[in-house]
Amino acid sequence: MKEKKPLGYYDYTVVLTYIGMLCSFAAILFSINERYLDAVFFLMMAGVCDMFDGAVANTKDRTPPEKKFGIQIDSLSDLVGFGIMPAVFVYMISGKSIAGGVIAALYALTALIRLAYFNVNEEERQQQTDEKRKVIQGLPVTTIAILLPIVFCLQGSGRIHTKVSYMILLVLCGIGFLSPFEIKKPNLVGKICLIIVGILEFLGVFFLGWDLV
Repeated sequence: MKEKKPLGYYDYTVVLTYIGMLCSFAAILFSINERYLDAVFFLMMAGVCDMFDGAVANTKDRTPPEKKFGIQIDSLSDLVGFGIMPAVFVYMISGKSIAGGVIAALYALTALIRLAYFNVNEEERQQQTDEKRKVIQGLPVTTIAILLPIVFCLQGSGRIHTKVSYMILLVLCGIGFLSPFEIKKPNLVGKICLIIVGILEFLGVFFLGWDLV
């Protein structure tokens, strides 16, 4: 009798993606409960997981189904963490306003469209070549994991006095998600710079974000 296994894949190549999604969901719960400092912290944790999950996945020679699953699960996780979570966060921190709700909804829609479009292109690209992707079309949705904490820190330091800035951020990012420009994938130096920025953000969130708790 053939052994029945749970649906999905559970090897080490997807562990970071799963952890990132759980961090994202925690960030959503914290946003709903107006614990914004915790929400931003877990958003950044999700961003860290997303930064390294691709590198971990590439250490294993995966089958075609595993590669397709990796594409899908990564984008679905990104939708939760960098599409839905920022939308809920901004809606809550803007005082549950109608404008905040509309902008948040449209932002989530642009993230959904961008991720679905990326999935289609990436699957076609992998059928044609085994080379690693060198450029990315449009603003990556993961960018919000860098920009939203920056706005949060600026507000905590008193440089931003209105929460409309969060809504403006979502509008600009939403436009960037659907814009057809190309961005080169960061090399080793670029990734090191992103890590440094992330560390500075962690420090900023903890030392400046307490004023918003």
